[in-house]
Amino acid sequence: MKVEGLINLYKKSENIFKIVDFINLNKRAFINLSGLNGSSIAFVAAAVIKSVEKSHVFILSDKEESAFFYNDLEALFKDINLDFFRKKILFFPTSYNKSSDFNNIDQTNLLQRTEVLKRFQSRKESSIIVTYPEALCEKVVTASSLKKNTFKLAINENIPLYFLVELLSEYGFLKVDFVVEPGQYAVRGGIIDVFSYSNDKPYRIEFYDDKIASIRTFDPATQLSFDELSHITIISNILSSNTSYKERISFLDFLNGEPVLWVDNIKFVGDKINNEITNILSKKENQEDLIDEGNIENTVLINKDDFFNDIKKYNLIEFNSKTYNQYFIRLEFETSPQPSFNKNFTLLFDTMADNYANGYQNFILTSSYSQANRFKAILEDLKADNKIDVDDFYITVPVDISKGFYDKTLKLACFTDHQIFERYHRYRLKDNYDTKQSITIKELYNLNPGDYVTHIDHGIGRFAGLEKIEINGKLQEAIKLVYQNNDLLYVSIHSLHRIAKYVGREGVVPTLDKLGGNIWTKIKNRTKQRVKDIAKDLITLYAKRRLSKGFEFSPDTYLQHELEASFFYEDTPDQIKATAEVKKDMEAPYPMDRLICGDVGFGKTEIAIRAAFKAVADNKQVAVLVPTTILALQHFKTFSERLKNLPCKIEYLNRFKSKSEQKNIIQDIKSGKIDIIIATTRLLSKDIEFKDLGLLIVDEEQKFGVADKEKLRQLRVNIDTLTLTATPIPRTLQLSLMGARDLSILKTPPLNRYPIKTELCSFDEEVIKNAINYEISRGGQVFFVHNRIENIVDVAKIIQKFCPYANIAVAHGKLNGNSLEKIMLDFIEGKYDVLVSTTIIESGLDIPNANTIIINDAHNYGLSDLHQLRGRVGRTNKKAFCYLLSPPLASLSNEARKRLKAMEEYSELGSGFNIAMRDLDIRGAGNILGAEQSGFISEIGFEMYQKILDEAINELKETEFSELFVDEKDKSFVKECYIETDLELMIPDYYVSNMSERIRLYKELDNIENENDLQNFANQLIDRFGAIPSPTLELFNIVKLRWLARKLGFEKIILKNNKMTLFFIANQQSGYFATKEFKIILEWINKQVVNCRLKQNKDKLSIEINNVLSAANALKIFIDLEESILKTLDELKTNN
Repeated sequence: MKVEGLINLYKKSENIFKIVDFINLNKRAFINLSGLNGSSIAFVAAAVIKSVEKSHVFILSDKEESAFFYNDLEALFKDINLDFFRKKILFFPTSYNKSSDFNNIDQTNLLQRTEVLKRFQSRKESSIIVTYPEALCEKVVTASSLKKNTFKLAINENIPLYFLVELLSEYGFLKVDFVVEPGQYAVRGGIIDVFSYSNDKPYRIEFYDDKIASIRTFDPATQLSFDELSHITIISNILSSNTSYKERISFLDFLNGEPVLWVDNIKFVGDKINNEITNILSKKENQEDLIDEGNIENTVLINKDDFFNDIKKYNLIEFNSKTYNQYFIRLEFETSPQPSFNKNFTLLFDTMADNYANGYQNFILTSSYSQANRFKAILEDLKADNKIDVDDFYITVPVDISKGFYDKTLKLACFTDHQIFERYHRYRLKDNYDTKQSITIKELYNLNPGDYVTHIDHGIGRFAGLEKIEINGKLQEAIKLVYQNNDLLYVSIHSLHRIAKYVGREGVVPTLDKLGGNIWTKIKNRTKQRVKDIAKDLITLYAKRRLSKGFEFSPDTYLQHELEASFFYEDTPDQIKATAEVKKDMEAPYPMDRLICGDVGFGKTEIAIRAAFKAVADNKQVAVLVPTTILALQHFKTFSERLKNLPCKIEYLNRFKSKSEQKNIIQDIKSGKIDIIIATTRLLSKDIEFKDLGLLIVDEEQKFGVADKEKLRQLRVNIDTLTLTATPIPRTLQLSLMGARDLSILKTPPLNRYPIKTELCSFDEEVIKNAINYEISRGGQVFFVHNRIENIVDVAKIIQKFCPYANIAVAHGKLNGNSLEKIMLDFIEGKYDVLVSTTIIESGLDIPNANTIIINDAHNYGLSDLHQLRGRVGRTNKKAFCYLLSPPLASLSNEARKRLKAMEEYSELGSGFNIAMRDLDIRGAGNILGAEQSGFISEIGFEMYQKILDEAINELKETEFSELFVDEKDKSFVKECYIETDLELMIPDYYVSNMSERIRLYKELDNIENENDLQNFANQLIDRFGAIPSPTLELFNIVKLRWLARKLGFEKIILKNNKMTLFFIANQQSGYFATKEFKIILEWINKQVVNCRLKQNKDKLSIEINNVLSAANALKIFIDLEESILKTLDELKTNN
């Protein structure tokens, strides 16, 4: 059934008819609705909206309630993920994020407020607005002031480009290289990009002479266009200093009594408005900024009395309370909230059967097909047990709403899937930093003058920018590198893939290599040999495993479906894929050896739990091996919680267990009474015997010693093994090792987690006291990270002074093992409120109840360290906070300032994964390849390490292990083709003026390997910068030339002085010279009467072709040659 069908049931109800009649017949109707529970108010509202051709404004009690209601309406009207100008439902937030920081405007919020005002000013169509008291508290500009800040543009309009630039500048727009947030504009040739406050995507305006040729919206993250528009409205910042306080009125005054007003508890909304004024004025800075201008209450903010006066002008519907006395009518609804089933599906089944018997219709509301299928599978199994036909029991409606409900009048029972399975449901509002983030990440990876780079042949140098050099009277662009003794090396833009930005350990400055020296060659060869040794071991293991026989697990049971459906969060695509891969491996005839790899909180443990239960369902035992006692206890709690209603006995073993307890557990493992045992390396002791071990799960394998790993290796020969690691493994490394180990990478952060609210502050008593007291007041715990053992106790005393009632513990690495574990366990058990510790909490600890972390001297940490520390909180459905304490930003180094700002901005789970990737990569490589590798990585830089690793593994696949990798063996004889030319090939600076962007484009172009990607690249250039100049088109031809040259067996091309020389493979023993293709090329040369001859010089075979005037000429010759080869091969095939 479609969601419209459910809304129609309400449209036909008696109460809705009465509401609609009153609104249509009365200009100022006051109605009270009671008895609305769950999301029934959203259905009632939807039914009224569809019946009344008016705008509607909904005022909910707080931001969270309004956000959930906003999402409900979006779902009911299919308004999710639409562009601003297509949306019917709009959200009206405060323009600031915190009342204490009233003047710190959030650009995304301001944009949303502006769009709402623009909608009502144009009055072209009805809109639905959802808001909350704090947003109403703040006044808006008048209609005339909004008009002053607005101008319109349309296609074919005659307007000179320079005039529009002047206009944007006059309206207060800021000129930048690339537009990423509202209030910015950029000019490139005949293109203007501008981010208006009237749309959530910026506009790209392209000119032809003095006329607007096209208008498009574009994505600020990719900078690529996606929607053609005929006309647009541009609005500048309505809160700019040009707008006087006298030009501000209340939001309800601006709407001028037109829409229908829906309010959840009028009195409460009024009180919240007054409360917000108090909060704003409690901060001295706000008083200084605002009260000097006059009385703040009369200028910028409205109070409770203003609100009560404003609502009298409207058709008013108050719901779920009776605080207003002037009602024309009161209507009763008979609804009740969705009952809780505590994951008891038999109880749910019985309830739905009773509903059905009593004439109720059961609706399952879910937007997830996988959840709907799981639900169906569970009911099918229960149906078999009960011998009852349930096909007519319920109807699935593809809609995602926040709360289920019963409606006695309409006889409806609406169940939401997340409430049935007790999964967390998060509201979604427009994200603040999604646009900024990708741009900033791009900047972090960009090459800037002064950066260190590694050249695969010459070693570490310093990047000194792009420089134009003249070759035979023609200009080219090259990358200038400075080596030891200020020696210079110019690298052609065609060889960009041979250099990489040096990324070693943070804070380590590399030594420049000497051009022509042999130190670099030695380091490179040493690294390559070591990598080969490690890779050999891994590939040998892989081969052995493929040949050994393992246990084939059965397909999933209904209990497995039930377990997976009850996961607290919605599965990410990566989790779904990883779960499927693990199950496929377990059901295969050979033993599984899979590595699950993903950032903190990405759901690795959940995959392990699912695998463990699958093994238990086949009467096999599961061993979970963890590096620390604390983690053993944590995993025991997590596994027990997830599997509590399922037939499965879980136990854990650590040294805190008494001798007799340990003895009993070991006996139970041997007899098979324990299904899942979680333990540290005690599990590898000789006295532990399993009755029937089927699955071994290893958490954070890199933390185990060599001897333990050896025991593990013997244990896992023919047992399915699943290894988890929180250290990310980069894509290139992942691809290199694909043949060595089965990998599942979790890159996508969980959908339903709140971002961790991150704030930059100084060490201030008020901030620390408020943060700790707030967390304790909601029953939570706090981490306070101070990384200096010398005075950590003094810091703890200061915090105790700030918060005298808090129980505070101190933990650091110099405590003896037992004491440290005791403190940590007591903290997990909730005996302490605050844990003051060094960075020992950085990895592995998962304490769901700790949702505030305060990091002292945050400026001294690297990005990855901050990211890992912050990952300790926000692991559940509670809002989490991270406070970064540092000296004033002005006193910090540029790098430290950038790091802290990045942390504050990238608060979404997983966003830090991107920016901290480089530093974490090093650990990731150490994970798979052994810790000793990080020494090499520091010497040569991470990207270069990856390149060498790729080379080494490819060599192994082609030589020693060629039989094992027969399917994926690369048949091409030439891996690399070098090009030297005197043609003018470049992206001119008049076309792309930003140097970093030019380098990025050169690099992207250098890595393109097929015609389709090249065409996309060209389209992107045209979209962003206009028509492509001829030197760039010639550059494209050279890229195509390189592909064909590699394919046809040429290692080097020299294209100079109107002559092209093609060099065959230097290795005369290469199998290439025995191929049919080589013979056909020789025949082709003989057929060329003029301009072409074969040459041999010092064992090097080459072809020389004259009169090649351009890259386009050269490309045509290659295309002709390839066609000739293909034609001859076809003829040979036919003749045979």
